[in-house]
Amino acid sequence: MRKDELLDAAEELLCDQGSTALTLAAVADRAGVSKGGLLYHYASKEALIKGMVERLIDDFDELMAAQPDRTYTGRYLGATLAAVRSGRLRRWAVVTGASGNLFLLAPLREAMTRWHREELGEEPDPLAAQIVRLACEGLWDVASHDPELNTEDDLQALEGRLRALLKPPA
Repeated sequence: MRKDELLDAAEELLCDQGSTALTLAAVADRAGVSKGGLLYHYASKEALIKGMVERLIDDFDELMAAQPDRTYTGRYLGATLAAVRSGRLRRWAVVTGASGNLFLLAPLREAMTRWHREELGEEPDPLAAQIVRLACEGLWDVASHDPELNTEDDLQALEGRLRALLKPPA
């Protein structure tokens, strides 16, 4: 079994049943492997959560790198919309699972700080860029809790309005 399949099982469990349901036995059962098979890859619940956090950060960094926008905030917006449209809403599951352990959240906090501060001073309008980045966080949160709320029409309208904020003032 691949590590990603184990992480997927853990994230599904978190999304479906919440953080109290995240046990190694439950993850192994959800993934269809023995607990020993899970322990081969993740020696503890903390190691499993750390793996989810690391994958979340890596996945979002890859989405960012794949965006064609010239500005960091444009890439951040594009990556956020790509994640929402593709159903890659692991953030909520990961944060829920890790929330009881501040040490496990440290890499996610560092990534969030980087995503929100990176190249901000190089944006044509740093305040507008910051507003767009914060709006992306709200979109993640809403889409994580109510995926049906954001239709493609809604997402296109939001994207248009947020990209308009990023245009340099005339």
